Amino acid sequence: MMIGINKIRFTVFVYASLFFLTIGCKKESFQPTVTDVDGNVYKIVTIGTQTWMAENLKTTKYRNGDPINYVTDGKAWSSLTEGAYCYCNNDEATNKKDYGALYNWHAVNDIRNLAPEGWHIPTDAEWEILTTYLGGLDNAGGKLKEKGTLHWSSPNSNATNENGFTALPGGSRAGSASLFYDFGYIGSWWSSTDSGALGVWNRSMSFYYSGVFRGAYSKQNGFSVRCVKD
Repeated sequence: MMIGINKIRFTVFVYASLFFLTIGCKKESFQPTVTDVDGNVYKIVTIGTQTWMAENLKTTKYRNGDPINYVTDGKAWSSLTEGAYCYCNNDEATNKKDYGALYNWHAVNDIRNLAPEGWHIPTDAEWEILTTYLGGLDNAGGKLKEKGTLHWSSPNSNATNENGFTALPGGSRAGSASLFYDFGYIGSWWSSTDSGALGVWNRSMSFYYSGVFRGAYSKQNGFSVRCVKD
């Protein structure tokens, strides 16, 4: 009789252990995400009071499903007055998955919206909130950049990625010459804030510096996009 009771107790213990182990594994593997209109799924991360995408935007459509112009020709890009995207070095196969697309500001500013529902392109002030929370422009870059040199060129100064933002060096497309620059060395991201008649504020991070640069650039440039939650 005692053997039967012990067997029952052992069986209950095994099933209970498996149940809690399964629950624990599911909890640890859970990663919050957001999905864009193309079906691309992005990891997200909360830093301070803000929630950001932890990956660069890849969408080829506006929120309502309208296609964004895909422009590879340099001369055509430099004269655009409407939204467009491309991939650095016009190499979608190599660069889309990790680095996302490069968008001109006309796409960023389009009323049809680049960002998924419930998200938006960060303003200059929202970028400032992020960098201030991380210790200011001189220190925030290291905390935001992906660690190591898998994507960043050496030395990738002081990169810790301590908050999971995982900034990558997706390069940029210059508006005037429409050439590609800095792939592997610098990542640049749009804000939604106009700096004047021709310029828009952006943020960039470099392989050789632990800070974040704030600058105003032509609306013809092609930069990466990160979205922040409404």
